[in-house]
Amino acid sequence: MIVVLDTNVLVSGLLKPFSSSAAILRFAVSGLIRPAYDFRILTEYREVLNRPVFGFDRGSVEEFLRQFEDEGLAVSPPLLSFRLPDPWDEPFLEVAIESAAAVLITGNKRHFPVKHAGLRILSPSEFIAGFQHG
Repeated sequence: MIVVLDTNVLVSGLLKPFSSSAAILRFAVSGLIRPAYDFRILTEYREVLNRPVFGFDRGSVEEFLRQFEDEGLAVSPPLLSFRLPDPWDEPFLEVAIESAAAVLITGNKRHFPVKHAGLRILSPSEFIAGFQHG
């Protein structure tokens, strides 16, 4: 299953090892789900995860992102023909559409008020609940 992970899912998963977000990261690195991304998303992941406020080890961040790239699906999506409330969220939706992702997983569903055929916008806990029952 192809998914797109908003940056807040990575941060939450790395900060809270027993959270739904952490379970999603484990699914991604073990190959149970396949995260789609583009260079903009990887750049944002890297920039955010290396912020001093989180205290993550830079080497560990790079190792995690390398594994993420190895397990994931790189795409080069076209730009949206419309705008989202927060333009910084647009790459995530663009990648989800281009990769034909089943789900965009985010802690901020309200940032993605768009309906697109076949794409579901779910919180980490909603995704885990559906994954366990599906």
